[in-house]
Amino acid sequence: MLSSTAKNLYWMGRYLQRAKTTARLIEATQRMALQSRGKEAEAVVAIFGMEDEFRHSLVQNQNHSQRQNGSGKKQLSDLVDFLAFDENNPSSIVSSIGSARRNAREERNNITVDVWESLNGLWLELSAKLRGDRAGLDRGALIESVKKQAVMIFGAAQVTLLRDEAYNFFQLGAFLERGDNTARILDVKYHRLMPDGSPHAENLDYFAWSEVLACIGAVRTYRRIFRSSLDPMKIAELMMLRRDVPRSVHHCLWMVDLSMRELADIYGTHGEADRLAGELHARLRYARIDKVFQMGLHAFLGGVRDDIATLSDEIGRQFLLD
Repeated sequence: MLSSTAKNLYWMGRYLQRAKTTARLIEATQRMALQSRGKEAEAVVAIFGMEDEFRHSLVQNQNHSQRQNGSGKKQLSDLVDFLAFDENNPSSIVSSIGSARRNAREERNNITVDVWESLNGLWLELSAKLRGDRAGLDRGALIESVKKQAVMIFGAAQVTLLRDEAYNFFQLGAFLERGDNTARILDVKYHRLMPDGSPHAENLDYFAWSEVLACIGAVRTYRRIFRSSLDPMKIAELMMLRRDVPRSVHHCLWMVDLSMRELADIYGTHGEADRLAGELHARLRYARIDKVFQMGLHAFLGGVRDDIATLSDEIGRQFLLD
């Protein structure tokens, strides 16, 4: 397979997953804003590491001086526009979907009609609504539509794509992005609720911790697994170390390692990216939550995130000629 083809499919998976995660995070943040102190925007831009870009977008707004003294709701509205509909933000939902569509259009021969039509239909819907009067735009409904249609695109890929290197590069990008996103969400959200990194809370805010789980769609999953009241340590374990939870860091790195092994079998070669993928998977597979907290959750997640970034660079060098 040409490196340009592999690159398009890899980044198609990453961009789609980024849009899906952003939509879910915005939904959880909007729910949380109904009962909290109006600081959700700060937490969400910290997850994406875009604090400076968000502040810059506010400065460019003509009503910035009024919004600075406005309510938390106004700041949240700015956040939604920045993360969902700002075409100048390369990580916004609209930018991510647009980039995924461009990648998919280049690889029409390597994806199915179902995948292409689902993705193209989402892009056309977004484009049509954003070209209209944004003052009357139902942002909540549009973000919900993005989340549902992204699920449909991934579903179409699962049931229609040929299991060859094209599928593996798509999977590799999607799960690497998902694992990084979950690690970021857990790191930022956990330490905003528990600044000292403690594994247990004396006075637990049930709604706030439920929304942490909602960011990965795992509120009911937590109840099925633990059958107990919410506990920060168990939430961290579920989001990080449970291989049977599809959005956990462990599950994502397991799938990354699996995709790398499939590609190694196809190409008959191994490289530094293969070693890193196996090492990262093993770290999450054999980690124990009590040992993680002894080390420090923030330090552990920071190391995982740094190694995910290194793995991404190595994949670029090994397959994509970056």
